[in-house]
Amino acid sequence: MVFGVGLDYFFADERKRHVVSIIRKAERLRFPESSGRATIAYHFESLDFKATERKLNAFYAEFESVLAERVRMHPHAGVELLYLISGSLELTIGSEIYTLDSGDAIYFDSAVRHNYRRIGKHSCSAVIVTTA
Repeated sequence: MVFGVGLDYFFADERKRHVVSIIRKAERLRFPESSGRATIAYHFESLDFKATERKLNAFYAEFESVLAERVRMHPHAGVELLYLISGSLELTIGSEIYTLDSGDAIYFDSAVRHNYRRIGKHSCSAVIVTTA
């Protein structure tokens, strides 16, 4: 091992070492936050599902209008970065509540229980990047 890579790295075809994965909008599938729930707080689309050996996960999310008491808290390993494209979003992390507006971003430890809730009647969308 040299510099954290095997010796074959230096002799392999350079074109094979670069990972490129394009996901066209028409190829993405839309999923609810979880199946079998009457109240759905958001829908998401994977932005990197074709990539192999991913070091992060990227999603496009659209948030629905849901009553605060109906939104489900959830944790997951790693960290999360959310960039709000449009609308206003209420994000609860642990016991703290944060309000984001279009163009805002937030980075946090996603092992802490959290949830998302659209504020207002306008559409609300974001790009979310998570790590494991």
